[in-house]
Parts: sequence; C-alpha cells; structure tokens
Amino acid sequence: MRNRLKRVLPAAVTALAAVATPAAAATTDVPEPVPHTAPADHATYVVTVREGVDPAEVAERVGVTPVHVYRTVLHGFSARLSPAQVEALREMPDVETVEEDRGATGFGTGTGTGF
Repeated sequence: MRNRLKRVLPAAVTALAAVATPAAAATTDVPEPVPHTAPADHATYVVTVREGVDPAEVAERVGVTPVHVYRTVLHGFSARLSPAQVEALREMPDVETVEEDRGATGFGTGTGTGF
C-alpha cells in the first residue's frame, strides 16, 4: 500500500496544482469593477417618470446608470446626478419629478422618554 501511495501521491499533487493554478491566475487577471455611479460629490436624486415609460431608458438618455430602478410603488430610479443631468431631466416631458434624496427620518428621535 505504501509503494502505491508513493506513486499516486505525486501524480495527485501535480494534477491538483494544474487545476488550482489556472483558477488562482484567473482571479488575479480580473479587473476591478467599474463604478456605476457618479462621483461622490454629486448628490443622489430620486427621479419619477410617467407610467408606460421605462425608467432605465430615461436614465440612459442622460448618461447615468441608476443605483436603483423602481417599478412597483414608485415608477422611476435613483442615481447620482450632476447639475447638468438634473436640469436635463427636469426638462424632459416623460419625467414627473427630480428630487434630491434626503433619506428617511424615523419616529421618536426627539427628547421624549421613550418606552
């Protein structure tokens, strides 16, 4: 059994190295993902569009990739927008609103005693 292991083990290690090496090499050749948002100095906006209009297509018209596309309760998208993009969207007839995303606030943030 020992002689057989001595013959099989080097072949197994060689086979494993041949399989593992391409995977490791492939991970080092993968480029970093391209950011899909505008620079951090641009504010995030929520844009609503008319029913029947594809929100992603409207975003594409002004050259942005949405952070989120909304199709259920809200019909639109959110994205970081430059001032020029905000102005261009506000002039489009398919766009209903362009509002800066100010985030949500919770209840009970006052100075009350709580529960």
